[in-house]
Amino acid sequence: MLDERKKKVLQAIVEEYINTAEPVSSNSITQNYGLACSSATIRNEMSELEKGGFLDKTHTSSGRIPSAKGYRYYVDELLNDNDISREEIKYISSKLETKVNEIEDLTKITANTISEITHYTTVSIGPKTNTQQIEEIKFVLLGTRMMMAVILTDSGLVKETIIKFDEDINEKQVQTMNYMFNNKLKHQPIETIDRPLEEYLYDEMTYSVNVIKPIIEQIKKVLEEENKIYLEGTNKSFDLPEFNSLEVAKNFINILDTKELVADMLNTGFAEDINVYIGEENEKQELKDFSVVTFKHQVNGKDLGTIGIIGPKRMDYSKVISVMKYINKKLKEMNDT
Repeated sequence: MLDERKKKVLQAIVEEYINTAEPVSSNSITQNYGLACSSATIRNEMSELEKGGFLDKTHTSSGRIPSAKGYRYYVDELLNDNDISREEIKYISSKLETKVNEIEDLTKITANTISEITHYTTVSIGPKTNTQQIEEIKFVLLGTRMMMAVILTDSGLVKETIIKFDEDINEKQVQTMNYMFNNKLKHQPIETIDRPLEEYLYDEMTYSVNVIKPIIEQIKKVLEEENKIYLEGTNKSFDLPEFNSLEVAKNFINILDTKELVADMLNTGFAEDINVYIGEENEKQELKDFSVVTFKHQVNGKDLGTIGIIGPKRMDYSKVISVMKYINKKLKEMNDT
């Protein structure tokens, strides 16, 4: 455990380094943070923090920078998670009050809002379809051999697909299929679609398998499609000094270009918690130079998607976590009304 003075020194160093991106000296702590102790005392505390693994000393300066352990202690014990201004609260409220027709739109708006306030790159993905229930399926006849299916889930996810047939169908058949599919699938998990075809059919159904089979196959296909991953504020990261390194910049671009890696990054952590992964804490080797902060938004156990921020280890954790915490609260309030 760190004593109170060491905690204050560590907090000051982390926040000064976040603000300046320069190694922090004892003089800057003495001058800027009012710790009521001498520069020599601060130097001694910095030396002790370095021995404890909370600080690193750079080769080019006598100052110190936070280590991954130092950042972790700061995130867990020291940061202010209410670091959000009235102007930012007003901006978030105005953005989230935008009317949306689909849950993916809300996820995208939320990611954009976080990026605008924090100035970091945000990534987001909608809810996993296999965890949702079918609320309604609507079939619309488009031609003698073509029909549109609209699938609505309990989280507000909407999927549309066009189904083509090898034989003619008519409006009466479409009406019957609307009744049949909704009767069998409404309020059922989407995973139900994986059951044998026969479970969807009444014994008295006389429709050709050439009509029923394409419907089942196309519904399964559209629901099994991976959700789109949205990126916001990618260019903002390249204004940060860490990205002056060509290696770091190339690695960052490769991460964002790898859909599976981004999806894995968003699918880590616990529901309804804000999860912070600093450097080596990330499972993927490609993310070792970065910090990732994510939250999974859920209401009444329903998955409404995941949003994450990726940035340097010198991330403004106080601002990021405060904004995510407030947005998560607002999203829950919206779903409760």
